Amino acid sequence: MNKIKRIASILLAVILSVVALAGCGGNNEAKDNSKKEMQELTVGLMPDIDSVPLIIAQEKGYFAEEGLKVNLQQFKSAMDRDSALQSGNLDGAISDMLAVAFAKSGGFDVKVTSYTDGNYRLVASKDANVEKLQDLAGKDVAVSKNTIIEYITDQITVSQNMSEDSINKVVIPQIPTRLEMLQNGKLAAATLPEPMGSIAIGNGCKLITDSEALGINPGVMMFTAKSVNDKKAELQAFYRAYNKAVKYLNETDSKEYMDLVISKSGFPESAKDILKLPKYREAGLNAEKDIMECLNWMKKKELIKQTYSYDEIVVDLNK
Repeated sequence: MNKIKRIASILLAVILSVVALAGCGGNNEAKDNSKKEMQELTVGLMPDIDSVPLIIAQEKGYFAEEGLKVNLQQFKSAMDRDSALQSGNLDGAISDMLAVAFAKSGGFDVKVTSYTDGNYRLVASKDANVEKLQDLAGKDVAVSKNTIIEYITDQITVSQNMSEDSINKVVIPQIPTRLEMLQNGKLAAATLPEPMGSIAIGNGCKLITDSEALGINPGVMMFTAKSVNDKKAELQAFYRAYNKAVKYLNETDSKEYMDLVISKSGFPESAKDILKLPKYREAGLNAEKDIMECLNWMKKKELIKQTYSYDEIVVDLNK
């Protein structure tokens, strides 16, 4: 009997040891899974103030704190940025609603994952006899055709009960050329993104109004549908880092980071003492009104044929 008891005790000890080892193995496996490296994100930037939080998140190590590697690529033209996105070289980019709609209508599925905090300014030449928007009736105003610049310009005119064709739109795609012609008095006015608008004003041109004053917010962060589906955890980490950068920018004297921003953003050196960055918002989704107004404008201009719903355009990464 004692022999049977000893055997039973030995068997029980063996069983408990196996169970314990299995438990340890499970814990180690869980730890290994928790430490699984996230995939790299490649994101396209433009030389505008929308991109600043991403530059700060990179340079201050906020992406690294989240265990995420982000490759930020600078582009000087929206065309080059969109080509890189559609060729698979980017996961996402700082962009705008027009670029999103053009991509979708061309059969390339992208999603808006948040708004951005850019600003577009309608600026009059210092030599033009212009004090208010109505003074631009019949005068040359430089835009880039079928872009966010033209959309903002049309929204500004309509907001002041003027027709879209009450001004003479002059198509000048290159922003530096537009700025130079404005400053040289060859145009009555031009619509410019920041920081180019501030540079023009700093050089004596006159601000008429801007998208911020009118509450127009067409700037977005977009990612490919594939990245949204395959890299959700990475995108959530991306936005946690983004929000850390927003907090830093809003709570820190600009003198501490402006040199860094100028060197990494592609902004002209002349922007350093002129540029005033906005109060950035933590990541959030564009209002349905902002999305649909832009899509309706594009449909009216026959730039797109399809009608998209808000849910076809925007995705909530927290769901």
